[in-house]
Amino acid sequence: MTEYQNPKDRAYTDTLLKAAPKESAAFMNLKHTAERKDGVIPIKYRELMSVAVALTTQCAYCIESHIKNAIQAGATREEIAETVFIAAALRAGGAVGTGLMAMRIFEEESPTKD
Repeated sequence: MTEYQNPKDRAYTDTLLKAAPKESAAFMNLKHTAERKDGVIPIKYRELMSVAVALTTQCAYCIESHIKNAIQAGATREEIAETVFIAAALRAGGAVGTGLMAMRIFEEESPTKD
């Protein structure tokens, strides 16, 4: 394999959806519900949240899709940039949070205590 993600992979969307019809229907229903335009949260904010999540999950297809959607919903370059850094800070914070757990596990498992 020479590459892992390629825009040509999108050609397999129908193949994937048809191979697991019940699961894909449930996923698509959740996706469409979360991305609806008539929710209490305005669509621009929904898309900015989607961008932040896509950045932290590092899904290239999601990043592309939700950046485009955010632009269509009126997001500015500055809003996208702030979203990038908010996502980065929270991802780093997640590492610190799980680092606390790592320290506890170390203390519980270590034969020597400080």
